[in-house]
Amino acid sequence: MKSFQVAGKALTVVFAAILLVACAGNQEAEEQAAVQARAAEEARVEEAARVRRAEEAKQREAAERAEREAMESLTSVFHFDFDQSTLTADVRTALDEQIAYLKSNTKNIVLEGHADERGTRDYNMALGERRAKAVADYMVVNGIASYRIEAKSYGEERPVAHGSGESSWRQNRRVELK
Repeated sequence: MKSFQVAGKALTVVFAAILLVACAGNQEAEEQAAVQARAAEEARVEEAARVRRAEEAKQREAAERAEREAMESLTSVFHFDFDQSTLTADVRTALDEQIAYLKSNTKNIVLEGHADERGTRDYNMALGERRAKAVADYMVVNGIASYRIEAKSYGEERPVAHGSGESSWRQNRRVELK
């Protein structure tokens, strides 16, 4: 009987050891499965973030391209008559298109006033400034905040057409929107 008791105890110890080994092996398998599941979830999250970043970059590029195309389609040079800073009907029409575009964003602009070579340097600087301010005033009256607009004058210092004829002078009497 004693040998049965010893054998029973031995069997119990062996069975307990087998059970512990099986549980430990099962626990390792569960831990390994959990680690793999976490790694798979992290990979899925990273892939989703990569796809989202790529899509956002595409959308930004498309928006920037559309904005460039919109800007390129608008007139950004406004011409004036000799010794005048009054806006013509054509200039007001072109400015209305610019104003509509500027209302859709918050960009600041610079208006550069220019004059042809006739007149003194000081007179042409003042004339270029009057022209730039005439455009700025029109924009402000039509809804563009004045803090978004900077008006400068270059007078006759930056001609786009060189020469001493009416065709050159006409091109140089302008305000450029930058």
